[in-house]
Amino acid sequence: MGSFDLKHLMLLFWFVLVVPHCLCEEDDSDDSSSAVYIVSLRNSPASHYYGELREMSSNGFQVKSGGGGGGASSGRIQFHKPRYGNATKTNKRYGSYVAQVHDSLLKKVLKGEKYLKVYSYHYLIDGFAVLVTQQQAEKLARSSEVSNVVLDFSVRTATTHTPQFLGLPQGAWSQEGGFEGAGEGVVIGFVDTGIDPTHPSFADNKSEHAYPVPAHFNGICEVTRDFPSGSCNRKLVGARHFAASAITRGIFNSTQDYASPFDGDGHGTHTAAVAAGNHGIPVIVAGHHFGNASGMAPRSHIAVYKALYKSFGGFAADVVAAIDQAAQDGVDIISLSITPNRRPPGVATFFNPIDMALLSAVKAGIFVVQAAGNTGPSPTSVSSFSPWIFTVGAASHDRIYSNSMFLGNNVTIPGVGLALITCFFTLLLLCRSAGTSVGKLYTLVHAHHALNNDTADPDDMYVNECQDASKFSKDLVRGNLLMCSYSIRFVLGLSTIKQTLGMAKNLSAAGVVFYIDPFVIGYQINPVPMKMPGIIIASTNDSKILMQYYNSSLEVDAVSKKVNKFGAVASICGGLKANYSNAAPKVMYYSARGPDPEDTLPHEADILKPNLLAPGNLIWAAWSSLGTDSVEFQGENFAIMSGTSMAAPHVAGLAALVRQKFPNFSPTAVASALSTTASQHDKNGGPIMAQRSYASADLNLSPATPFDMGSGFLNATGALNPGLIFYSSYDDYMAFLCGINGSVPVVLNYTGQNCWSYNSTVYGADLNLPSITISKLNQSRVVQRTVQNVAGNETYSVGWSAPYGVSVSVSPTHFTIAGGEKQVLSVLMNATANSSVASFGRIGLFGDQGHVLSIPLSVIVKISSNNNTVS
Repeated sequence: MGSFDLKHLMLLFWFVLVVPHCLCEEDDSDDSSSAVYIVSLRNSPASHYYGELREMSSNGFQVKSGGGGGGASSGRIQFHKPRYGNATKTNKRYGSYVAQVHDSLLKKVLKGEKYLKVYSYHYLIDGFAVLVTQQQAEKLARSSEVSNVVLDFSVRTATTHTPQFLGLPQGAWSQEGGFEGAGEGVVIGFVDTGIDPTHPSFADNKSEHAYPVPAHFNGICEVTRDFPSGSCNRKLVGARHFAASAITRGIFNSTQDYASPFDGDGHGTHTAAVAAGNHGIPVIVAGHHFGNASGMAPRSHIAVYKALYKSFGGFAADVVAAIDQAAQDGVDIISLSITPNRRPPGVATFFNPIDMALLSAVKAGIFVVQAAGNTGPSPTSVSSFSPWIFTVGAASHDRIYSNSMFLGNNVTIPGVGLALITCFFTLLLLCRSAGTSVGKLYTLVHAHHALNNDTADPDDMYVNECQDASKFSKDLVRGNLLMCSYSIRFVLGLSTIKQTLGMAKNLSAAGVVFYIDPFVIGYQINPVPMKMPGIIIASTNDSKILMQYYNSSLEVDAVSKKVNKFGAVASICGGLKANYSNAAPKVMYYSARGPDPEDTLPHEADILKPNLLAPGNLIWAAWSSLGTDSVEFQGENFAIMSGTSMAAPHVAGLAALVRQKFPNFSPTAVASALSTTASQHDKNGGPIMAQRSYASADLNLSPATPFDMGSGFLNATGALNPGLIFYSSYDDYMAFLCGINGSVPVVLNYTGQNCWSYNSTVYGADLNLPSITISKLNQSRVVQRTVQNVAGNETYSVGWSAPYGVSVSVSPTHFTIAGGEKQVLSVLMNATANSSVASFGRIGLFGDQGHVLSIPLSVIVKISSNNNTVS
């Protein structure tokens, strides 16, 4: 899901209430109406033919001779990715042939009928998207050559300091020769809202060292009026756009949405820069310098596949086309800061066109990262489901921007805002940024009391939002702090802070104070750039304190009710200078939570989601010059955004560093390295905490569980030296899918493969993942995990903490493992009490060469053979 710009959630709420007949999907009750359907054929796609994972030592590992410590230099493990030589590069003729086959099938089944083929897919799935009626879709479904027909569905979009917070300069970057080499040669593909190619974060001339051309990548750069020739370079190596499904629906606005890879939203530019933006780019917003920005892998390459748009979001048919093309072009990593608008129906959440296309991408050696979604903090709210997708939740980092109001009654109220200040108190030493007159307190004037009596209607419910200068008296506002209401209309984007500031400046106000309307509760207010002194009082309680002080200081004529004297005074302090004392990381309240829903009921899957936490709150990164996603940052080159959308590209960038150091790591090896080395502690050494509510989020904290944070918080340096890894293959995932009750025909429909070809099925808890999740422990269960040594010879001891209501034993408790060797661990769990409340433990592997691996253990329902009950 996209950046947690508050209007996204509220717009959804608004449309449900106000526009109940405006649906994202076609109404299938009318057989004559057309809709886009995604049709899969029974043939295996091209990626399945061009090569399989070449396995060595029975599962894809080969160790070159060498001894010593824990780095890859001593005994590097070879995980062979299926980079199929020139197969992807000379694939166009095959793609044309497949498209002709699709056309022939449509002509044969829909003889003489009207239809419109939208896409032909051939690399990750063999199929097409087509605009047809429901009756025509049913005809296609009955064809012997067709395996699956699915109605297209909608999707939505789900840093100057975070490199330092993650320890990159002294840690991961230093291992690759510094920031000038970090990520070089690795291509990250972004399926998002596009990119602004003019931004210096994506230039290829910002370093003394020329960018290499990634030899394995063969994408193209579309050339349009909005995206002219020369937009791509050795940094931005590819850019395309996909909008055919939206165009067939008649909702694509080429003026607003840009029929090109250009980003008219801002979201895609931001996410690309978080992962791979150039190092040392000055962040200047509203005339103020907020430091220098860098992506996590600043020397990696960017390929853009625009499939989401400002005015309507996106559709699965376009997203699948983008993913298919990214894989065909040869990207190493796919970053998805998007999620479906609803939980996929059917036998299991894993069976949907996007996840199944991504399964083929993983088979092709591509590491896939997806945002968890911004629908937390409710349980089972995660919107990224499948075990082959690396799902990322959002956490805070230690930098905050805060300002405050000092009132004339000696009360200080906290707020937010990136603004000039109006005070400098020698005693309080509160304000060290730019400011107005030293030591001066300014009169507070509420908008309702500053109206122009000739033109303003005092009963206008929107007048307090301060959007129209003509309604106010300049004589009453001049030189004072104007108090305005931050209402639900600001959340919806119908009113803007920028408009208020422009109005206040025209009226010669000393500054603006926004107090929160009582109906705006439970929403995070991000700092907003202000070119004049200003503050947003983000708390309803603090807003009440301000209003009580203001009202008690007024002198009002008893007869006319006019204000004779404005007695309340205040100063605004702080706002521009960052504070790094914030306890972090914390799981943000909006970050979607596990357990992973297996279906729409929902039953919990035996899969841990999310997989990991990464910084996602208040992230500075590049912004499109014409981006409209946030009105307050329009015209700026950078924006500060929040959401799991910002967290996912942090992981994509760090995965590029892992892939750079271990170029033959499979996607599951990369996922294992990131997971087992994650931290479960904040920067002060305490447990990572999780916000549990929208309102007063920092007052409703408790220790985070694996269903909040997955394996923990991203450890960039540790991921480059994991010691041991957990490996799962495509066949393991297929056996897992075949083990889901009722899935056999669905697996055949999506993959063209029969479950009978797999000798045994694998349940979710038995997948060789770096976590263990049991949705229902009926008395006793044994699960096994196999680890592979990617370092030198080492002796490990095993320790564990058991979930409440469960006894645990692991064998062996000690083992010595040589480089490249494997070790099987058996975990026995016994339910000691009856309970339906999830409980959590952890298994630790402690190596004598310094490697430490952490494996989260989660058990939901526990059924014991005795009668003990745990509430």
